[in-house]
Amino acid sequence: MILYSPSDIEPPIADRRVRVGVLASGSGSNFEAIAEAVAIGRLPVEIPVLVCNNPGAFALERAASRNIEGVLLDHRAFGSRRAHDEAVVRALRERDVEWVVMAGWMRIATDALLDAYAGRILNIHPSLLPAFRGLHAVEQALEAGVKISGCTVHIVTASLDDGPIIAQAAVPVLEGDDAATLHARIHEAEHVLYPRAIGLALMRKTRD
Repeated sequence: MILYSPSDIEPPIADRRVRVGVLASGSGSNFEAIAEAVAIGRLPVEIPVLVCNNPGAFALERAASRNIEGVLLDHRAFGSRRAHDEAVVRALRERDVEWVVMAGWMRIATDALLDAYAGRILNIHPSLLPAFRGLHAVEQALEAGVKISGCTVHIVTASLDDGPIIAQAAVPVLEGDDAATLHARIHEAEHVLYPRAIGLALMRKTRD
């Protein structure tokens, strides 16, 4: 059950589709939700590429099934996080990407990526920020005994999970919840929130 869903957020009306590159490390379920929103016309953007850092990640299969180019840049093949980010930026720029969406991207961004797309990188985090930053946010929420958890879409900055908040959705913590059950419920909220938050972020940027 989602206590708050941003159904009032409408996608921006634009004369062209913004080119959005997606970064993913795992299954790509948030990527799938975003791509579906694009496919049915709820999010007027174009996704020219999905970049993945893990060989065999299911996100690459999801991209292929939607005829979206998948680029594998295994971080283990690079000498540093910055070198990997430089390669990511090259891949994005070669495809004229204007905004970056992290959809389960399990990498801390360096200045190479942050500077290239300053103010135009989005991330989704499984808590109601500023609460429970960093890894294991769901477990942190359970340990704290909160009754409401959720997810947050925010602008990525150099400080971990600390950029300006775009949108949030609240999810109740139920009696008997463990990390798996609560995480699953938060994932459902993420799939609703993220496409709408992308549209909101683009609309705000257009107005600035």
